[in-house]
Amino acid sequence: MKKSRGPLILNCIFWGIILMLVIAGHIFDTTKHTTKDYLISYVVYGIINVSIFYINYIFLIPELIKKRKKYWLYVIAFLLTIAVAVVLKTAIAVLYPEDVLTIVTSKGKRIEQPVHQFVIIVSFLSGFFLICSCIIKFAVDWFANERIQRNLESERKEMELQFLKSQLNPHFLFNSLNNIYSLAYQKSDKTADAIMKLSEIMRYMIYESNTPTVALSKEVDYLKNYIELQKIRFKDGAFIEMTLNGEIDNQKIVPLMLISFVENAFKHGVVNDPAEPVKIDIIANQKILHFSVINKKNNQNKDAQGGVGLPNVERRLQLIYPDRYKLNVVNSATHYTCELMIDI
Repeated sequence: MKKSRGPLILNCIFWGIILMLVIAGHIFDTTKHTTKDYLISYVVYGIINVSIFYINYIFLIPELIKKRKKYWLYVIAFLLTIAVAVVLKTAIAVLYPEDVLTIVTSKGKRIEQPVHQFVIIVSFLSGFFLICSCIIKFAVDWFANERIQRNLESERKEMELQFLKSQLNPHFLFNSLNNIYSLAYQKSDKTADAIMKLSEIMRYMIYESNTPTVALSKEVDYLKNYIELQKIRFKDGAFIEMTLNGEIDNQKIVPLMLISFVENAFKHGVVNDPAEPVKIDIIANQKILHFSVINKKNNQNKDAQGGVGLPNVERRLQLIYPDRYKLNVVNSATHYTCELMIDI
């Protein structure tokens, strides 16, 4: 997994702001400073501030809070770090009072800062750097955790989608082979044609559908091949009316999303009644796909084992098109209607 550059960017932004504040303070400072004063204030004290920042960032928070959950111990270490920084800064100030504690105004007046006042200032300053390190560390960890959770959720969805898709092929193949077995048992001349149609369909399912989306026209061709395969097994003929409208050639859809609705019509519906054919309507306009299947119910045709088709496709819709689809199923006494709208 590619390492995120977020922590480096946040740290650079923080220290960039600090550097700009230091430069701005120096520009507007009217007091006179010696070279040694600059070295101590900006270099030595700067090293101390950077050190306590990263001691807290790299060691204290990861070890005492994240790893050991020792919150009270962390508070003690936090305060002790401030104390050590204050002692070091104060010791340096006492050793070089002329350069650190003494301020020379632009008019040449010398003002000596009391030690206790200096201690208060550096205490707050040291605490500021430690608190900033806490904020940045927790921000970095929060964003990292969010990224990990998003990746895990994406991987989980992908695995679930692959599992759902893997169910489609055996489910379809099982039903189709049953149909071809029926033709072969009857020694029908249509058996060879059925096998050829199944071969074309499986080629699409195995090779052409291994992409996130396919052209809607290809999915429609797949439905047509499926319908032709199903028609072969009906001696009295199967009556299907498919209507296509809109921009069928210019839209894309997740593969194998529509087949379960058509398969359900053949499996549970009456398809050999010319007075009430199965009606399939596909309309694709302005990124909206409207798909509907209406069939007369065959109340004597019950699938004792149930089916994975419609629950499968609804779960795929939830994963791939969250808040972008509407599925309406009407199961009346005589007809079964599935109506699907997708924002594609």
